[in-house]
Amino acid sequence: MASSSEKYMGGFQKFLVETGRLYRFTANVMKEFFRSPFEHQEAVRQAYFLGFKSVSLVSITALIMGLVLTLQSRPTLAAFGAESLLPGMISVSLIREIVPVITALLCAGRISSGIGAELGSMRVTEQIDAMEVSGTNPMNYVVASRILATTIMVPILVLIADVIALIGSFIAIRISGDMPFILFYRNAMGALDLGDFIPAVIKTVFFGFFIGLIGSYKGYNATRGTESVGRAANESVVLASLIIFILDLIVVQIVNVF
Repeated sequence: MASSSEKYMGGFQKFLVETGRLYRFTANVMKEFFRSPFEHQEAVRQAYFLGFKSVSLVSITALIMGLVLTLQSRPTLAAFGAESLLPGMISVSLIREIVPVITALLCAGRISSGIGAELGSMRVTEQIDAMEVSGTNPMNYVVASRILATTIMVPILVLIADVIALIGSFIAIRISGDMPFILFYRNAMGALDLGDFIPAVIKTVFFGFFIGLIGSYKGYNATRGTESVGRAANESVVLASLIIFILDLIVVQIVNVF
């Protein structure tokens, strides 16, 4: 029993230490956002590489989500004679929950792991140390610019995915029915209000921030050795995905209260 309790206490202590390090890292990053000069050009470049190059993956996934959800839901609603409610149900489901979470998970897998691997490689090859010696602030140039880029681009990717997912839903309805686009659009948009849209957008901003933060934290603090690069990428995906689910749960609870 003693060895088991010591094992649990050791794991809990490790968790507290890691949480404290992440908190301190986050505080340092937040300071860089308000410290002049900020690397705006690097942030724009990272927004292109991290965001624009993810559009194709996000778009294909969103189209499939809209198709599959509609095709799976239609038979159930048709059995109760409520097929006319399908566009509204699909639009609320996609925009409030499914598209933001799935898109954020895709970004965690592609963007957060990429940042973790890139910064881990820079740490292992001592490029970050060289920046510090040469007078360049790596926390600003390397970390803050990437986090700002993901914070901006993930909500944009989600908005793009929302539109494409609804297009996929309409295609699925047209496959098995004859609902015109105008009717689909009115039913889909009529079921939505600001209470559906605004919380979804706000939580994607936090998703984007933590996707960049976790990848940067794991990569920036990678240990020496080439195996640490792969570990940083893997841990970035796992932790970023976990935080996405936790944030989503918190937002859902807050929305339900208000």
